[in-house]
This record gives sequence, C-alpha cells and structure tokens, in this order.
Amino acid sequence: MGIEIERKFLVSGDGWRQPVERQIRFSQGYLSRDPTRTVRVRIAGERAFLTIKGATRGATRAEFEYEIPLADAQALLALSDGPVVEKIRHLCLFEGMSWEVDEFLGANAGLVVAEIELSDEGQVFARPDWLGAEVTGDGRYVNANLAVRPFTSWG
Repeated sequence: MGIEIERKFLVSGDGWRQPVERQIRFSQGYLSRDPTRTVRVRIAGERAFLTIKGATRGATRAEFEYEIPLADAQALLALSDGPVVEKIRHLCLFEGMSWEVDEFLGANAGLVVAEIELSDEGQVFARPDWLGAEVTGDGRYVNANLAVRPFTSWG
C-alpha cells in the first residue's frame, strides 16, 4: 500500500527561488473531493497521472498514483468536480532534503506553499529560512479545497 507522509508550510519572501533545481507546470482537477478519499487527475508537463488518496491522519494518508495517457487526463479534467487548480511546482534542495514549492496561479494566485515528504511523522529536518507557518492540518490549503474555495476569495 502506498503511504504519503507530508508536511506543508507557507512560504515567506523569495529566498526559496535560489535553490530551485527544476520547475514544472501542473493542471489538476478532482473527480472526488470526499475527505475520506480524493481522486485527482493531474497533468504535469507532458505527463499525466491519476491519484487516489485516503483520509489524512496527522500528516499521513494512503496514496496510490498511476501514470495515464495525456489524452485521457485532458478528457478527465473536463469531468472535474470544480475548477482546475493551476500551479508551478519548483523543486528545491535544502540540506539533503527535497522541498516542493507550489506557486499557485489563477484564482489561487499569491499563494506559495512548501511541502516536504518524510519517511515518518517524527522525522527531523532542517528548516530553510524562507519557511513560514506550518499549515499541515489546515484544510483550506488542501488542493482539493483550493479548487472550490480559492485563495483569492478568502478576503
């Protein structure tokens, strides 16, 4: 069974732009946004994926991801439950750990979030100086929720 252990943080300033290894544009939509299971279709550059995630407990949840044909993903995006989330993912290395910094576009413009995947919830990691408040448990920052309640509507 696939497991994802991930912590999420707001990003402050532009210091994160220095260690960027590569970046890729994402378009993703949700076929199910049920909190106990989400089903996401994602186009990442020229590749596409179908992902099923279970309920989050702490920073852990079941995750299953499968590569699918790009044409299938484009058709599935049209079936999304809510608008498509657009973002640019920047991969940054910091003290041996890989950070994914998501710079959101469109209705979520202005939101920049950093995620780190861990081998266990108690894993210790160095925090870059551009890391802001942790939002791991804050449902507003879950991509499935950003699709229907975008950052620019928070007021």
